[in-house]
Amino acid sequence: MAAVPLPISDAASLGAILRGTRKALGITQETLSLQTGISRPTIRSIEHGKETAHLGLVLQICRDLGVTLEVTPPEGVD
Repeated sequence: MAAVPLPISDAASLGAILRGTRKALGITQETLSLQTGISRPTIRSIEHGKETAHLGLVLQICRDLGVTLEVTPPEGVD
């Protein structure tokens, strides 16, 4: 089944996607923490939409969960 793109409008919606993906893969926050080297409290904060999360950590979690992010610029912008 093909993946359906999900809109991301804020840190909370991205966090919810990451949390849902992690759970669907059967990975606990503790296991993800061990795999990524990112602390469990930080993973929890990101999954709960912490606005000040470090972008590099968020992108690392995305990579480790197999989540890809795409940016669509406004029409007319290359």
